[in-house]
Parts: sequence; C-alpha cells; structure tokens
Amino acid sequence: MPKTTSPKQPSNATAVIVFANGDVIWGKGFGAQTTAVGEICFNTSMTGYQEILTDPSYAGQIITFTFPHIGNTGTNDEDLETTNPASRGLIVREDVTAPSNWRNMQPFDEWLKSYDLPGISGVDTRALTRLIRDTGAPNAVMCHNADGQFDISALQDEAASWPGLEGMDLAKEVSCKKPYTWTEKCWQPPHPGPLPEGRGHSSSANTAPSPPRGEGGGEGDSTTSYKVVAVDYGAKRNILRCLANVGFDVTVVPATSTAQDILSHKPDGVFLSNGPGDPAATGEYAVPMIKTLLEQNMPIFGICLGHQMLALALGAKTRKMHLGHRGANQPVKDLTTNKVEITSQNHGFEVIAESFPAGVSESHISLFDGSNEGLTLNGKPVFSVQYHPEASPGPMDSNYLFKRFFNTIKEAKAG
Repeated sequence: MPKTTSPKQPSNATAVIVFANGDVIWGKGFGAQTTAVGEICFNTSMTGYQEILTDPSYAGQIITFTFPHIGNTGTNDEDLETTNPASRGLIVREDVTAPSNWRNMQPFDEWLKSYDLPGISGVDTRALTRLIRDTGAPNAVMCHNADGQFDISALQDEAASWPGLEGMDLAKEVSCKKPYTWTEKCWQPPHPGPLPEGRGHSSSANTAPSPPRGEGGGEGDSTTSYKVVAVDYGAKRNILRCLANVGFDVTVVPATSTAQDILSHKPDGVFLSNGPGDPAATGEYAVPMIKTLLEQNMPIFGICLGHQMLALALGAKTRKMHLGHRGANQPVKDLTTNKVEITSQNHGFEVIAESFPAGVSESHISLFDGSNEGLTLNGKPVFSVQYHPEASPGPMDSNYLFKRFFNTIKEAKAG
C-alpha cells in the first residue's frame, strides 16, 4: 500500500479511503460530504478534469489524478460531457485553490457539491498510482465528513462487499431513456468580444481564443448530409458534436434499442458510443442488435465500448485489463499508415486481438503495451477504435476518423 497508509487518524483528517483489505489513507475532504464506493483508477491527464469527471465511462470509479493541481481553473457550463456525472469521486495531491481562469463560472468545490461528488486531497497520489500499476485497480470506499468521525470497520465491509466492475452492465444506467435529435456542433468561444465583468480574473481587454478550424473532424461535404443513429452506451457530448460538425444529422437512441428500433429511423450509418462497465455484460443485448445491422451491410463506426461491442458481435473476445488506459498521452500506431497518434483513452477492458476471426483486421495498436486499439471488417464499411478522437489530445491527430466515417457512408451509398 502507499506509504501514506496509516490506521491512526491524524487530527486534521476530514476524509478517508478504506480499502477492501482494511488499509486506510487519510486526507482532507472537499466537495460533497458523502460516502462513495467504487474501483479506484488513475488518470494521467494534465487538463480536462471537468470533462473527465463527467465522462459516463467513469461510472463506478473513483478517479486518482496524477497531476497535482486539480480544480484551479474552476468549472463552466461548456465542458460538461453529460448532465449527471457518473464517476463516484476523486483523489488529488494538492488542496483545491480559488479558480483563476476567464471561463470560470463556479468554484470547483461548489460544483462538486452540486453533483454530490466527494473529494479527498493531501494524498500521496504517486504512491497510490504505483500501487494500482503493480497490483491492479482496487475496490475501496471514500468518505468525507467534516467532523472527522468515521466507522472504519463499516467502511471496510462496504468496500469488501462491492462486487466490482467485472460482469457489471453500467451502460443502461448512463444511457438516455428515449431517442432525441442532436444538432449542436463543436465548441465556439461563448464571448468572442471583451469578457464580461466578473468572469474569471482576466482583464476586460482580453478576448477569447478561437479554436482551430475543422475541430472535431473538419467540415463535411456542405452539399451532402447523412443521417446517423448514435447508440448511447454513455455517449460523451463532444462525440455527438464531432458527428454533427462533420455533416451528420444525428439521432441518439438508448443502449437497449433493437435493430428494428434503429432501422426505423432509416439511418445511412450507425455510431456505437463509448460507455462504462463490462463489455460482455452490455453485449448480452447489444451484440444481437449489431449482428443484425452487419447483416444489413450498415456502415458502422464504434468508439471505446462501441469498439468492444462491435468486436464481440464479430466473434472476438474481451477481458479486464490489469490497470487500464486512462489519460491524454497514449501513443497509438495506425497499422494501415504506420503513423503514430497521441490519443486520449479511458478503458479498463480490452479486445483480445488474437481472438479476431477471419475477415477482421487489427487496425491500431497501443505503443505502451501492444494491446488492441482498433479494427476493420475487411471489404465492409465497418471500423472502430478503442480511444477517444473527440478529446483531441494531439490535438488533431485522430479527428480524421469522423471524416472517414462520413466518406465510408458516401462510398457505400455510391455502391
């Protein structure tokens, strides 16, 4: 366990992490005063903590941030990836400071309280990350209580009784409940002129930066529009923005939608979104749907859990990883071009490339551990990747995938 583990409570401790084996880490609580149980993972990103905490793929997980300064730019309404965060809480090294950024709308501590998310600071996150690296992601309970009163035995029992993510279907919990249309495109500066008084700590003489043209995959054919149905296993908003930005009319449907439900929208293509949980569990209802779409020669593009769902439908297998890939600095090699992309990733399960049946090719691999990062169905308008091109960590390395999907549909319709 990390060197900060101590059964004796420091006098100033207002939060605690209790592992299933009874080990304890003390710290200072912030955010909501509540108790959260889940799998502890780590994320190596230096920015984007608000997007990370609201990524539905983090359902059931408590996130350890390896970058020490979290919360110092505050929060805003533009960086939410979903309406209700699915992550369970966060662990950081340094105390959260007052926000200092022109986009800030609400201090990080207040934002966490509004979503009932607890945090703990003062933790040796480097030691905790080494623990996860060496022994795998542990189950634990995190509790924030301002009066410093904790029932350690009860918290340990709660951690030990939590079943873990393996075998757990979480896509149903974070998916939409009914179909809806998505029209919003990629982010534009909300205040292109002088900043409003009181917005952050910038001078009113400053102006908002403009994003690079083509963010989210570039402009599609302005004279052509295709209809895409996005299956929501826990879709991030920026994925939907990127689909709209490239020229698609997007309809989002629940994770449990059948092939008949999807085909009733008369789509030109189907997108399989990211999401949390064990792909084998979600696959019980997703795989039959995808198999039917494959029989219809429907163009399909999948990301993250969507990649895993497609792989299972094609006959491949998945498994839980030792610690997973979570961060914005993950190198991936495109085997079709031999180019290397710097990618953003968030997954604890992987597709086993050795299980690919004939006709399925591995298109991308991780340069960290050689694990599978993408596939294509030979001769068919079907492909998927394990990573997140919409997060733009390169920043533009992987945005071509959305345009590729557009062109794949265009070619398929041309016969």
